[in-house]
Amino acid sequence: MVEKKTKLSIFDTFKTKTQHLTGEAKRQRLIIQHLTDSTSSASKTRTAISQKIAEENGIKWKNIYSGVFRDLDEVLIPLGLVEEEGRLPLKRGPKALQQNGMPFYHLTNQGLLVALSITEVQTREIILEQIVAKTDGDEKDILQTIQKLISVAPTFGYSLFERYIKTFCHGNITELRPFTIVNLKKSADKSSKIQMELLEGVSKLQKIEREDALEFLKKIE
Repeated sequence: MVEKKTKLSIFDTFKTKTQHLTGEAKRQRLIIQHLTDSTSSASKTRTAISQKIAEENGIKWKNIYSGVFRDLDEVLIPLGLVEEEGRLPLKRGPKALQQNGMPFYHLTNQGLLVALSITEVQTREIILEQIVAKTDGDEKDILQTIQKLISVAPTFGYSLFERYIKTFCHGNITELRPFTIVNLKKSADKSSKIQMELLEGVSKLQKIEREDALEFLKKIE
């Protein structure tokens, strides 16, 4: 069981600047994003992750290594979003690392689900296909339905994952998988009700009225 104090922070913002993500939120998002893009074992170690994040932000990697270490060992791994994939043999460095090797990591199926909520991740369509391929039953049906929605309304489709993961971050759901209607419904908010009302309303309009309505919405977007 994961302790209650262990919390995913990828949507945390400053109290006085609610549009700005905290440093911890940015770092956790970047770790998840990096692991979705990385293909080689050497690029998925703590050091490699720190170096990549540092390079993209113009800072020294040693200054963020402890934060990356903490995010992995105290948050992402305990929550079951990241797990050790293997160890790389070392010829230099601390004796313990030479004996045991340098750990490298990958996202679990739950971690991949979290990646779908991060807009900076460029491979979300591929990730969703991977998740769907590994599921069955009701969970597969739900995810395939969202896939179809994403094909015609990607912003709306991915917002379902964003709201779902936010609900998990706030502790209103305790497990990310299986991906159920019951848990997805818990993530509904005012915006989702507005979207549903609009979708149902537009679908009832005659073709000409529907085209006029869509043209109007485009003008005020």
